[in-house]
Amino acid sequence: MRALHRALDFLGQHATLFLAGGVLLGLLLPQLATLARPMLIPGLLIPLVIALVRLDWSALADYARRPGLVALITVGLLLASPVLMWLALKVFSLPPALVQGLTLMAAAAPIVSSAAISLILGLDAALAVVVIVGSTALIPFSLPAVALALLGLEIDIDLATFMLRLALMVGGAFAAAFALRRLVPRQKLEANARMLDGASVATLVMFALAIMDGVTAVALARPGYVLLVTVAAFVANILLQCLGTLAALRLGMRSAITVGLMTGNCNMGLVMVALADKA
Repeated sequence: MRALHRALDFLGQHATLFLAGGVLLGLLLPQLATLARPMLIPGLLIPLVIALVRLDWSALADYARRPGLVALITVGLLLASPVLMWLALKVFSLPPALVQGLTLMAAAAPIVSSAAISLILGLDAALAVVVIVGSTALIPFSLPAVALALLGLEIDIDLATFMLRLALMVGGAFAAAFALRRLVPRQKLEANARMLDGASVATLVMFALAIMDGVTAVALARPGYVLLVTVAAFVANILLQCLGTLAALRLGMRSAITVGLMTGNCNMGLVMVALADKA
């Protein structure tokens, strides 16, 4: 147990290196990425549970009492961001599929693990949780409208199924976090904060491995296109993070960087599910 504690503590101290390493490992060892595929959903939800366990829930309540601010950030993420991305991409001669992908990326809700990453980096994790839940719940309404208006794509999302899955995932995460907070003393959670960060990193690494399943084969078959997509994705991510941070500077640097993190790191998994066979 002590060895596990030390290992998780080490992961927590070197979180960013291990997260990047997980993606590279999945690229170099595709068999490992395939084995990790069942960790996709747990890799999203476990870090959220850990973030909720560590968070001061009064901070969540404070943001819940500021619906105007949360709504403004959400509108920026789901509507303003894809419009700006679409306009910016018109300057370049990129493959249509890449333009569609980048625009839909900008239209997606933030990745669920933004909350855990915010906590690891010392950002405003409470703001991240509130915005993630709100924006993800609105995706069935905003994404089809954006896709049709900007790209001419028709997306049909099964609203009832989506909402049920969202309720089970988010509601289950909150229920698990609530139970853990009742069972484990607050002082013990605070004393083991770094170890909890390590547990988040471990599951996020497994998620990073899992999302690389199949990427190696495509990279070997179409290296030039994959390189173009990779560069475009990094540039778009960084620019969106900068834009989101600048737009939210009035909230203070800590909260502004949190908004930037959410603006650039979008949940393409939800988009892929929504597109289904059109992806």
